[in-house]
Amino acid sequence: MHSDSVPQPDPYPDLAAAGGLASALEGAAADLGVGIAVVPGDWGPAISAGIAAPHPGRKPLSVRIGSRRRWFAVSGWSEGVELITGGTPDLHDVVRAGVAWGAGKSLAELTALLPFLHFGELAAAHERGPAAVVDVQWRLMREQAAIEAEFPEFGLLVEAAHAEPRLRRLYPFSSHWTLGFAAHTGSPCPPVVAVSPAYGGRPYRVRESPQGDCLAEAATAQEAVALAVARLPPGLGAAVAGAAE
Repeated sequence: MHSDSVPQPDPYPDLAAAGGLASALEGAAADLGVGIAVVPGDWGPAISAGIAAPHPGRKPLSVRIGSRRRWFAVSGWSEGVELITGGTPDLHDVVRAGVAWGAGKSLAELTALLPFLHFGELAAAHERGPAAVVDVQWRLMREQAAIEAEFPEFGLLVEAAHAEPRLRRLYPFSSHWTLGFAAHTGSPCPPVVAVSPAYGGRPYRVRESPQGDCLAEAATAQEAVALAVARLPPGLGAAVAGAAE
């Protein structure tokens, strides 16, 4: 008999005994002497659940089980941004994370309390506000463009856009080398305008979105940026936190 045909032990006997992930989370909370409210997850009740977060602006901590080994993946979102992620085989640690996340603990406090959690530079910037997020995202975008030596047109576009004050205060992102500019730092948020770099003899192109219709063409990055600025909605200010309604 091949080893891969030997039945593997169930990595979630506690979930089976409790009647599912939601009931197991409630049981783990009772073990710890804490109260939580379990809500439906995004991937169906068999593999996911959420732990409600009373703190304003925070979505329930998402919990999803692994398929091949015992593993609970968690994710915390706020204002359209995934701020914290992690994974652990310990259901009690998942509950501890849910309680701390729901209480409004900072990202640094969360990771100090529960080292299986982690966050990135952009997530940390979100705690400081949308202007900080935009600044960090622009720096990361410029760093990315600087190492793409085989595609200088993309770098020229990023630098030209960064030099334009009205674009520099929007949230930049790239999709298939097209540079988009959003009025919100969260997702979902369609861009207000986008620009594709020149490539293969084709000019720079101003678009409604990275995959949208071409609105105008330009021979240089500076000309394309000027055309993009002319397409911005009147009165548009700096990018704000959250997702577009």
